[in-house]
Amino acid sequence: MTDVDREAYLDSVLIGGREPVTIVVTDPDPEWPARFRAVRDRIRAALGSAALDVEHIGSTSVPGLAAKPIVDVLVVVADVEDEPAYLPALEDAGFVLRVREPEHRMVRTPGRDVHVHLYAAGHRAIADYLDLRDWLRHDRADRELYARTKRDLARRPWSDMNDYADAKTDVIREVLQRARSWRATTGDRR
Repeated sequence: MTDVDREAYLDSVLIGGREPVTIVVTDPDPEWPARFRAVRDRIRAALGSAALDVEHIGSTSVPGLAAKPIVDVLVVVADVEDEPAYLPALEDAGFVLRVREPEHRMVRTPGRDVHVHLYAAGHRAIADYLDLRDWLRHDRADRELYARTKRDLARRPWSDMNDYADAKTDVIREVLQRARSWRATTGDRR
C-alpha cells in the first residue's frame, strides 16, 4: 500500500480523523490488570451474552512489559458487521466508536486510556493477539526486544498513533512467528 493509499484508508476508517499524539511508554504498572478487570466487567454488563469472549491484550496484559498506559481489550462477538447487536450498548456504557474497518471495530474511552477491539468469532487477529500476549508472558528475550523497540520508537515524533503502531510491525511479525511456533508445540489451541 502506498503512503497515499494508506492515508486515504485511514481517513476512511478513523472516526473523527487522524489525531496528533505524543507516545509515552511507561514502566509496568501493577494496576493494569485491575483496570482491565473493571473494564471487562463493564463490557460484560453492557453486552451480556453478545460478548462471546473478553480478553486483556496488548502490552499492559504482559507482566513486566513497558507499555503505553492504555489498556487494550479484545471482545469477540458473533458478527462484527452487525453493529446494532453491540455498539449501542457499548456507547451507553461510555465507549466511543473510533475505528470502523472491515472485520474490525475499535471503541475507546473518552479519556483514551482504554481501547476495545472487536472481532467476529474465528477471525485470525484473535489468535494473533492471544498468541503474542501469551508468548511475551512466557519469553523474556522477546519481551525485552519488544520493550526496547517501543521505547526507541516512542522517542520519535508521530503524526498519529497508527504511524507508531505501523512502525512496530516488523518486530511484531518476528515475535509472532516465534509465538505461533511455541503455540503449535504446546498443543494449546484457542
